[in-house]
Amino acid sequence: MKKLHSWDLTTKEAAQIQSQLASRVIREGKPTGVKAVAGADLSPPDSEGLARAAVVVLSYPGLEVLEVAVSSGKPAMPYIPGLLSFREAPIIIEAWKKLKARPQLLIVDGQGVAHPRCFGVASHLGLWLDIPTVGCAKSVLVGKYDALADETGAAVPLVHKDEEIGKAVRSLKGHKPLYISVGHKISLEQAVHWILLLCRDNRLPEPIRLAHRAAGGLNQK
Repeated sequence: MKKLHSWDLTTKEAAQIQSQLASRVIREGKPTGVKAVAGADLSPPDSEGLARAAVVVLSYPGLEVLEVAVSSGKPAMPYIPGLLSFREAPIIIEAWKKLKARPQLLIVDGQGVAHPRCFGVASHLGLWLDIPTVGCAKSVLVGKYDALADETGAAVPLVHKDEEIGKAVRSLKGHKPLYISVGHKISLEQAVHWILLLCRDNRLPEPIRLAHRAAGGLNQK
């Protein structure tokens, strides 16, 4: 784990840090020897302002739950598009610290390099935790894409400023696409490959689906 900076920042300082750290993201790589895959998500704050982070670790290829770690806290920053990682990452990192074993791959509910400064929450966590990460988002933050076939596995480039920053991927026929981008230490092709491997009869990959439930307190297995 690499402490990159303080979390006590202004929005201007946070944006500057994103721009500075983006160049350290490794956009190539192929995870090997994967025996455990993790998913991370954060719930919206409750009536007391507390948000709940969950990291769920699944076996691979069986996708059986091996471990669930949760942590709660008040987000240090309000919801600001483009600065989500400064709201979510500190609480997710606290949950990560509770894991007994280290997964070989992390899937994050959010953007990686498909971000205005090429440094979304998946990239932030990947750099901080020093682990291959994939950004798996349910909506577009920046970029446009062409028509996408309604077939499981269909994918088209997500393009911003003439650069391919991710893929729009149909993870399940008849459902809205997911927006996949590199987090850290993985290629875009491998990121898409792993998301499709981890989707089992659901739009969302299992690590994210179960992390979302655990963050909401619905599944504590």
